[in-house]
Amino acid sequence: MAGRQRQKGSALAASHDIILIAGVLCLFAILAGLFSARVGTPLLLVFIAVGMLAGEDGPGRIRFDDFEVAYLTGSIALAAILFQGGLSTERHMIRQAFWPSAALATVGVAISAGIVGAAARWLFGFAWPEAFLLGAVTAPTDAAAVSVLLRLSRAAVPSRVTAALEVESGLNDPMSVFLTVGLVEILVSPHGLPLEDAALLFLKEMGGGAVIGLASGYALQWLFKRLKTERSIFPVVAVGGALAIFGGAQVLGASGFLAIYLAGVITGNSEHPAREIVASFFEALSWLAQIILFLMLGLLVTPHELSPLILPALALAGVLIFLARPAAVAVCLLPFRWRPREAAFISWVGLRGAVPIYLTIIPLLAGARAGQEMFNIVFVVVILSVAVQGWTIAPAARLLRLTAD
Repeated sequence: MAGRQRQKGSALAASHDIILIAGVLCLFAILAGLFSARVGTPLLLVFIAVGMLAGEDGPGRIRFDDFEVAYLTGSIALAAILFQGGLSTERHMIRQAFWPSAALATVGVAISAGIVGAAARWLFGFAWPEAFLLGAVTAPTDAAAVSVLLRLSRAAVPSRVTAALEVESGLNDPMSVFLTVGLVEILVSPHGLPLEDAALLFLKEMGGGAVIGLASGYALQWLFKRLKTERSIFPVVAVGGALAIFGGAQVLGASGFLAIYLAGVITGNSEHPAREIVASFFEALSWLAQIILFLMLGLLVTPHELSPLILPALALAGVLIFLARPAAVAVCLLPFRWRPREAAFISWVGLRGAVPIYLTIIPLLAGARAGQEMFNIVFVVVILSVAVQGWTIAPAARLLRLTAD
């Protein structure tokens, strides 16, 4: 009896410790980010750094290696971020840049994955499926990183360029998830993934995600128009609806990422009483989700394990930034006859963020070979992308002589 009481007491104390640590880390990350923003440091880089300092190799000595919890937390955070991205995607942005963005989000992801995969095989000696898996997880640009760093940089660029970057970052996750899941299936299944199964998986991911997202967006819009309640209830309804859309699509085998983004676009571009309060609430929630996500990813990594991989990982990041991304952008924008300066800027602002690191959790949970090594490689690639590209958005716009509309 006494032993049980002691266990309950220690569990309560541990819960209080976790709450205290979470609050302190969140506040410290925000204050550090506000301070560093004065010298132009990308905020997302600061959040990751705070997580690493709090981790087992840093002064905080917090050991966190539960990838199942990380996957669940990351899924919820990305659902909030993508829904907010959809809410802030205005109708004119869709008109200006939908088809170029759709090309970048599908064909562009495949091109980038192929080039990075070939480089990964040469740099790390991976088998082809593992190499292409590394290419697939690093292919998508990050909605949070692109939106936040574009806004904070105050770069003067044409509106269609901003629209293309933001819409692409909202649409390209499903293609990367499809490639990641398919390649993981090849790695862990003795029979691989037959071509007809791959085609069915693609249709379910992309087509199912689009149908569920559009239908759910109109359903949420209809509910907001007819719900007679206090204004403060609308954000709660939106949170429940967003989680239900994302989770429902994933359970049905469709892309929750595409569904939640499209639902946000429909909801954000319709007239209803909840529009302003929901948009304001999700802007704040998205910031909280980004802080939690990047802090958690910083805690997950073990810095001393990165040392043997740093040089080849930096080389891989160079291939991604200076070869794979420009090639994908050039091929995808060629039919639309965009100006070379605009294409060059879109190529440079193809920022990687939390999504590639999150996607590497999938092969880890599936028991794929070299899963931990891939996680560490992708972490280095993301850090370099955010640091180099995120720090130079405004100078790149000036160098390319871009001007706002």
